[in-house]
Amino acid sequence: MAMYIFADKISKGEPIPVFNNGNMKRDFTYIEDIISGTRAALEKNYKTEIFNLGNHRSEKLMFMIGLIEKYICKKAIIDFKPMQPGDVPESFAEITKSIELLNFNPETNIEIGINKFINWYRDYNKI
Repeated sequence: MAMYIFADKISKGEPIPVFNNGNMKRDFTYIEDIISGTRAALEKNYKTEIFNLGNHRSEKLMFMIGLIEKYICKKAIIDFKPMQPGDVPESFAEITKSIELLNFNPETNIEIGINKFINWYRDYNKI
């Protein structure tokens, strides 16, 4: 959801809140990769397994924002904020089990994924 919110606010010239003064890292995973993993889990028909799907690497939040700026062709107005209570500075998906049991292999890197997302965003919003 953050990606859509950021793209929407950047395209409208509205400020985006960025916590921990931008010193955050997250695992951004393109939707087609998640669909692939979900489909694999359904096809295997495991009865009681839980799978973690993600990209298995952390990307800097400010890098992600920079890519949105690049593909929207507009600079973000950033409202830096302190770290929120209970948040963590870095997270990523541990996908070893999904790789082994589902042959899960996320293929879309962040730059390609954000480019595809922004193309979808423009089409969806008719801009």
